[in-house]
Amino acid sequence: MTTAAIDNKRRALGKGLDSLLPRTNLGPTPAAENEGGRPREIPMELIDRNPFQTRGHINQDQLAELAASIAANGVVQPVLVRPQANGRFQLIAGERRWRASELAGKKTIPAILRQVSDEQAMEITIVENLQRADLNPIEQARAFERLSREFHMTQEQMAQRTGKDRATVSNFLRLLKLPASVQAQVESGVLTFGHARALLAFEHAEEIEKAAKRAVALSLSVRQVESYVQGLLHPEGKAKKRPPSETQVDPNVRDAQERLQRALGMKVTIEDKNGRGRVIIEYAKLEDFDSIMEQMGASERG
Repeated sequence: MTTAAIDNKRRALGKGLDSLLPRTNLGPTPAAENEGGRPREIPMELIDRNPFQTRGHINQDQLAELAASIAANGVVQPVLVRPQANGRFQLIAGERRWRASELAGKKTIPAILRQVSDEQAMEITIVENLQRADLNPIEQARAFERLSREFHMTQEQMAQRTGKDRATVSNFLRLLKLPASVQAQVESGVLTFGHARALLAFEHAEEIEKAAKRAVALSLSVRQVESYVQGLLHPEGKAKKRPPSETQVDPNVRDAQERLQRALGMKVTIEDKNGRGRVIIEYAKLEDFDSIMEQMGASERG
């Protein structure tokens, strides 16, 4: 890639976070303003870590790969910093690039300067993290919860700011209802997001923890956990107690029913007769009902 091509890509990628921030006159140190908001090279030693960083873990192997790429091609997307009164700069967004550049032995890094408040810096950090694909489900859930708590954002507002749909935001927030021990298993990757959603069908922490232990011990798939959970919640629904006519379910209907159960984390029954019928969603508590309304976009909007 040529130097001109890399420079063009830097400017294009920098527009994403740039659009979140109104430009403000920086007074006596507005280097970025003098350059029309274009990146400038800043000494690595003058940049301090972001105090609002919510990311709990950075994969060291991936960081080493990024460092190797930066050593060969430079930093393609500039970091975002804000100037400090002592002549130093505070990182707002781009911690992986900053760390990888340090690992690669870079003396300077391309950066866009912006004058923002502590509140703006925190919001930008959280939103940037949520737009990344490598956050684990619990980190994402905590980031959404922080946006709600710190900035009083509705789920719809969070969805708009992060480019996700409202149902996704709702599902991530529900993960924080899991017991701490199960959250830790999801965070470490022992249990997946799908496992976690299936376990949320239980009302009590003890039930969730017991089912989680079974899922881990037997290496159960998400579908197997869903079947196990539903079997415990609705033992009367076993095939031996059903009329013979009910055991013959169209495969397409069964597949749709299972997909709805996975999406909602609740028991769903589809009764179909020649293309006509009804969908029954069972919920155990009001929080589950609220979640259904959120995912259907039928709740009151803030």
